[in-house]
Amino acid sequence: MSPVLIFRHIAHEGPGYLGDFLQHRKIPYRMICVDQGEAIPDSVDQASALVFMGGPMSVNDPLPWIAQELHLIQQAISNYMPVLGHCLGGQLMAKALGARVYANPVSEIGWHITEKLPNAESRDWLALIPGQSEIFHWHGETFDIPVGAKPLLQSRFCQNQAFVYRNCLGFQCHIEMTAPLVQKWVEESKGELLVSESVQSGEEMLRNLDARIEKLNRIADSIYSRWLASW
Repeated sequence: MSPVLIFRHIAHEGPGYLGDFLQHRKIPYRMICVDQGEAIPDSVDQASALVFMGGPMSVNDPLPWIAQELHLIQQAISNYMPVLGHCLGGQLMAKALGARVYANPVSEIGWHITEKLPNAESRDWLALIPGQSEIFHWHGETFDIPVGAKPLLQSRFCQNQAFVYRNCLGFQCHIEMTAPLVQKWVEESKGELLVSESVQSGEEMLRNLDARIEKLNRIADSIYSRWLASW
């Protein structure tokens, strides 16, 4: 089996729980560390699926690797290859499919309630998760739903939290989090967070962390399993 290619854009935004999920199922994957200047493949020929992680940059920034990743996503979708995106990764997928990516009305950071939408696609792809779930968020931009895609999730502070296009899933929220990742992000952001209704303090993000992560991992298990079933 060809490996899943996972694109990392910053050192502390790796695959997180997705890496555990793939390892447990003995699915090979290979990291492409864009943050370390690793070359982006020209084609998807040596991959079974593509995964794009988060990062602080915008998909609208004039960075050469962004155009390369957009081209790779378009190539994968044309070949009916599964694609998965988390936060920046979801925004890259949306842009590759022709949708806008732009500033969200507010930054959304921390643990916030996210709702399933009442449509057939949400009932299919999110069948085993509750109607409302507490999911982790860390973003200032958002995406429109691409033409031909269906929205899956929304939150109070961001209308478009996830979409599905054929066998491709794009998320604005972070379902891949682990306790060490949350702790690392909070540590990296010390003194930078402007706490508001939509932006939690570091202390709040770390409160009941193990219990929150346990619930989030169950949600991720369900979503990743459904994505895997679409291959």
